[in-house]
Amino acid sequence: MPDFASYVAARRPALLRWARAVAGDPHSAEDLLQDSLVRVLPRWDGLREGAAADAYVRRTITRQYVSWQRQPWRRDEVAAGTVPETAPAPRQDVTVEQAARLWDLVLALPPQQRAAVALRYYEQLSVAETAAVLGCSTGTVKSNTSRGLAALRRLAAHPGSSPTTTTP
Repeated sequence: MPDFASYVAARRPALLRWARAVAGDPHSAEDLLQDSLVRVLPRWDGLREGAAADAYVRRTITRQYVSWQRQPWRRDEVAAGTVPETAPAPRQDVTVEQAARLWDLVLALPPQQRAAVALRYYEQLSVAETAAVLGCSTGTVKSNTSRGLAALRRLAAHPGSSPTTTTP
């Protein structure tokens, strides 16, 4: 029985063709084959016959694909032909003084609002990620972010006002 690395090197093209037949597209086939080989590796020494290895790996590929299809987040996943656009470049028209002034306004916010605004917009975390970091619900993150942004708008428009006061 060959060792795992030499088996994969020799049989990879055939196994990839099988994975592509099962998955339907080359990108998913690559992922499917990789995931399946990761599952086969710990059991490799238990295989008694070299001829049975192909059947075992093909069966693992098929079962792994079925397992993928049972996962709700996988059902709507489609391989893209092109790479999506990258995030937009940071604005270059903001001066250092303006950025420092904005940060001073953020520091004037109450702690919960400051944390929510900083995590959401400075660290670019999602609402759920921010809630996990702060140990609160997503609704609390949304309300603190909303209140924080309203206070920042108020402070920017009326520099001497307090972040907690409301203006009509």
